[in-house]
Amino acid sequence: MAKRRILYISHEIKPYFPDSTLSKASLAFPKKMNEQGNEIRVFMPRFGAINERRHQLHEVIRLSGINVVINDLDQPLIIKVASVPGARIQVYFIDNEDYFKRKGTWVDKDNAFYADNGERSLFFSKSVIETIKKLGWQPDVVHFMGWMSTPMPSYIRQFNGDDPHFKDTKLVYSLFGDGFEGSLDDGLPRGMEFDGVASMEAFKNPTADNLFAGAVAHVDAVLQMTPDVPVSQVEAAKAAGVPVHDGSAYLTDPGSLEAFYESLFA
Repeated sequence: MAKRRILYISHEIKPYFPDSTLSKASLAFPKKMNEQGNEIRVFMPRFGAINERRHQLHEVIRLSGINVVINDLDQPLIIKVASVPGARIQVYFIDNEDYFKRKGTWVDKDNAFYADNGERSLFFSKSVIETIKKLGWQPDVVHFMGWMSTPMPSYIRQFNGDDPHFKDTKLVYSLFGDGFEGSLDDGLPRGMEFDGVASMEAFKNPTADNLFAGAVAHVDAVLQMTPDVPVSQVEAAKAAGVPVHDGSAYLTDPGSLEAFYESLFA
């Protein structure tokens, strides 16, 4: 079986995030694929709740310094990296003073959503793409997990489909039922409209269901990881002609993902 270059993107990764099905899978998948000889990269946001000293994060100067445009404003991108103890993998952290310095994740100390989570999601998604280009690395597979990367498939397909870093790359979205109540701020749809994203309808009202519907329409395959995934998200993938697979077995046997990835190239 061919060894692949696999890019994992998640906003929850253990040990930088509390235990959840998503955070544990976001560690187990790249760890196992790395052990099986594949070349992997892992990205997540550098939330302020992450203790940089304890987890030994340090800035990657050669990758930092890019400006990412969000709603006509240049936002400086800072890249940090840390090694996961016992996993022999590194995690790249997307950082920015305005979006990620605050002491929280996407909620504050009162468990209220931050008013710019939409913009933060867009910054995270665009920043990963720009960092991959600066790395000069071409992933065979991009595996998305979590709602904060939902804009990214559209940007890869529309703006980077012919770029050598993403040409012929297969996109996979895992659905974990990790939604949220209400809608994100309008910074996300405004930013996407400013960039000229063609497939905007699902993102205009950025509820969790709509975000996932917009994301899964632009991938090659969807994995339903847990039974609590809303039916609407699964149906959105099917309506776009994207195959939906039961991914629950990969939670207990992540090594079997290798065969699934290879099937995408058959």
